[in-house]
Amino acid sequence: MLKSSYKVDNNNKYESEDYIMKEFNQVKDKNMDRLEQYVPIVDRVHGSHHPEFHHVRRVFEELNHKVKAAGVDKPNLDSEFKELREVTSNYAVPGDVCESYEAVYKMLSELDEAYQG
Repeated sequence: MLKSSYKVDNNNKYESEDYIMKEFNQVKDKNMDRLEQYVPIVDRVHGSHHPEFHHVRRVFEELNHKVKAAGVDKPNLDSEFKELREVTSNYAVPGDVCESYEAVYKMLSELDEAYQG
């Protein structure tokens, strides 16, 4: 994740939220196009051996829809990230999967971390 030298004033909620959204938007811009491409492919390739990935795909599609619908506003993604953390055991990568599967979990984890601030 990109680290900034920007100092957050914890007493100023607006500045904190602005900082979090800036970080989230940077990670979103870096990862969303690839996630849109990789998630369906990984689901097709690995879904039969890892049925939990079907759930990951559904949650990602909900998350992606909310991000696009929000435009410049902050989307409410708390429940989606909570669900992703639960279904993926905090983005733990199974030992028998390809690099694309691993990349999806890494990108989702980065997105989650940036959103949480």
